[in-house]
Amino acid sequence: MDDLQQYVPNVHFEQIPIKNLVSNQEYQRNLSMHHVQRAATHFDLYQINPVKVSRRDGVNYVFNGQHTIEIISLVSGSRETPVWCMIYDDLEYSHEADIFANQMKYVKPLLPYEIFMANIEAENDKQLIIKDLVESYDMTISSTVTPNGICAVSTLENIHDKYGFHVLDHVLRLCIGTWEGAQQSLSANMMNGVARLIFAYGDAIKDSVFKEKLGRVSVKEISRTAKERRAGSLGYAEAILIFYNKKSHYPLKWETLYKHKAPKRTFNQEGTLDEGVLDSEPEENVEGQIDIFQSLSPSE
Repeated sequence: MDDLQQYVPNVHFEQIPIKNLVSNQEYQRNLSMHHVQRAATHFDLYQINPVKVSRRDGVNYVFNGQHTIEIISLVSGSRETPVWCMIYDDLEYSHEADIFANQMKYVKPLLPYEIFMANIEAENDKQLIIKDLVESYDMTISSTVTPNGICAVSTLENIHDKYGFHVLDHVLRLCIGTWEGAQQSLSANMMNGVARLIFAYGDAIKDSVFKEKLGRVSVKEISRTAKERRAGSLGYAEAILIFYNKKSHYPLKWETLYKHKAPKRTFNQEGTLDEGVLDSEPEENVEGQIDIFQSLSPSE
């Protein structure tokens, strides 16, 4: 039995007031107050992990959990608030830095599908609503490519969060109705591209016209056209708009696509979603785009 003790960390647990914890070591990342404030608004006592502390020369150095203590301090309104700490008494500074640098090296992150299904088991409203919506079109949410399955789980959630339920419903209605559930028609770029168009043009996009014109075009051709134009969902939105406007006497105006921009989403250094922050897609040169497309005739 003694041999098994070598696999048990030599630690003990204490409740230590936040004011007695130090987290200004050079190897620590910069504190993200945006993350702290956002996490504080969604504070859940059961999500708190013990703070890892190295006690050197009587000082409690935090080497894992600096954001945790700031979140708790903000929510409680006091740095007198105690937190559970896992305390190591035998670490040197260089060892702390090594642990910090490699702590996530062999951790397998959860896949979006796994997170989604865990939320279903937890009966969280958003995921249940999305699941019911997908199933109303005789489709399923899946982790792998399967007939009548949607793998782009994060995209479903992002469209719901960014544009709302009705836009997500409209996206599914158009993609499934136009290409009859073909797998690539439900890719992340395709659904995001359609969502951009719906958000920009609203009721000006006619479902019957969309299905008639885009139904004549293979998903592969749309993808090829999109990649020739630009990367990401905007390339897909432009490609779809080209085919939608083809031979139209009243084409949708190109500048509208670039003037209507929903709040974009990025992940901060914590891996947490930053609401309303511009993503990595470059700003559009609206005037340049308008000049290019005004030269196109309605029949093109």
